[in-house]
Amino acid sequence: MRHSRLTVFSGAMGALALMTVLSACLGWVTQVIPRAVTYYLSTALFALFGLKMLHEGWTMSPNEGQEGFEEAQAEVAKREGELDASKFEMLEGGGGGAAPQSETRKIFLFTSRIFIEAFTLTFVAEWGDRSQLTTIILGARENIAGVIGGGVLGHALCTGIAVIGGKIVAQRISVRTVTLIGGVVFLLFALSALFINDIESANDSDEDGMEIRKYENDGN
Repeated sequence: MRHSRLTVFSGAMGALALMTVLSACLGWVTQVIPRAVTYYLSTALFALFGLKMLHEGWTMSPNEGQEGFEEAQAEVAKREGELDASKFEMLEGGGGGAAPQSETRKIFLFTSRIFIEAFTLTFVAEWGDRSQLTTIILGARENIAGVIGGGVLGHALCTGIAVIGGKIVAQRISVRTVTLIGGVVFLLFALSALFINDIESANDSDEDGMEIRKYENDGN
């Protein structure tokens, strides 16, 4: 709402992409654990997330979105106030005697500051969030390239809507409805494990591979 949309989007997406890659890699490292353990544990966590979100959505205040919007405004205003205060101190200390910068240089510095601010605020806010935990869980049980690609695409879509819609989206979107839908989606992920048995498929593939290798060894 206050600055260049492209700059804010780039900073936020840089933070979200980095978080997605780190989270997926962390989940991928846990693949050393037997797949049956990670598969059923992740399924249980999806069910837990779903039930928790449904409970949060059911008990949530209808004005939750407005309250969150006001908190975000206060955080941004606080950050910008601190930056303005530091600039004023620099001017009082004699920094104002420096030669004037070109307009291009001013724009570059302004853009860099906003990029770093968007990157930092987003990275700190999303660290430890449910989306990060979900990425770790998916990285532990699914193809890491697909998890990273899907995670970055999902974040890009949500961030793009937020940047383009701005205040309209923040004030009119129902956080309660989104939370309830999210809870249902998590439960659907958990229930899908009952119908899509990845463990048996993985075991069958391993057995087929062992039979092929045994046949090749016998032939030799």
